[in-house]
Amino acid sequence: MKIKWKYSIIIVLDIVLAVYLFMAMTKWNKPEDTVARCTKVTVNIADESESGFLNSEEVKKLLTAKKMYPLSKPLKEIKPREIEGQLVQMPFVNTAKCSITKEGHVNITITQRTPLVRVKSFTGEDYYIDDNGGVMPNSQYTSDMIVVTGHVSKPYACQYMSCLTRIIMNDPLWKNQIEQINITPSRSVELVPRVGDNIINIGQLPMSSDKKQREEQIEQYVKQQLDRLMLFYRYGLKEAGWNKYEYISLEFSNQIVCRKRDEKAMEANEEETSEEVKKDEKKEEPKKKVEDSKKKNN
Repeated sequence: MKIKWKYSIIIVLDIVLAVYLFMAMTKWNKPEDTVARCTKVTVNIADESESGFLNSEEVKKLLTAKKMYPLSKPLKEIKPREIEGQLVQMPFVNTAKCSITKEGHVNITITQRTPLVRVKSFTGEDYYIDDNGGVMPNSQYTSDMIVVTGHVSKPYACQYMSCLTRIIMNDPLWKNQIEQINITPSRSVELVPRVGDNIINIGQLPMSSDKKQREEQIEQYVKQQLDRLMLFYRYGLKEAGWNKYEYISLEFSNQIVCRKRDEKAMEANEEETSEEVKKDEKKEEPKKKVEDSKKKNN
């Protein structure tokens, strides 16, 4: 009888132990389950303060909308390559890299596309061209950059304006001098400078279907025209004055054609300016008298 009780106790203990081990390996396995889940997501955006197109909240919103935000998800369900593929589809993302650490942290690193020029076409289109010649949608980006206006299509902007702008931006002088490029209906290129109240026509850019050849020809042509313009600045405008001509044309290789500003309009502007100066002086006269009387009393 004693042997039967001992045998029964051993059987009961074996059953309890088996149940405990089963529960420990499944439902009660909370520490292991915590390690197997994503506990932290870090989003690093290069040049976030300078480019200003993206921030970590926008990345989180996108991934959440696609049900791909990894926080609290089991690590085995997180697919870094799919996250990268989704991020590079964003219009302002250049590259994206996603990795998972042993601690259950997901790190996302993003580089942004760099806008080179803003295009505001006569059709009403408003967009950016990046440094690789790609189109970027309009945004709240407010950095100081050259604006292209006039009769410009997206293919022309990508193939020709990106190259022209890159040449200008690579030269410290012209980078600070040129603020706008306008394309005429005949595709002549007009430059609007910061210094000097005039418009400069450098003619049509060389056309080519071959990218390498096109870029080489444009670079050679633009540098030649800008060198001519520099000589005219030094020896022409230096004597005549910066605002004497309203239109300067470099279209022809053997001459520079200038159109004088309307002298009557210039005189009217000068008279208007002098009248404003006189009005300001009259306003200041009572103040000066009061100050002089105070000095005498002291």
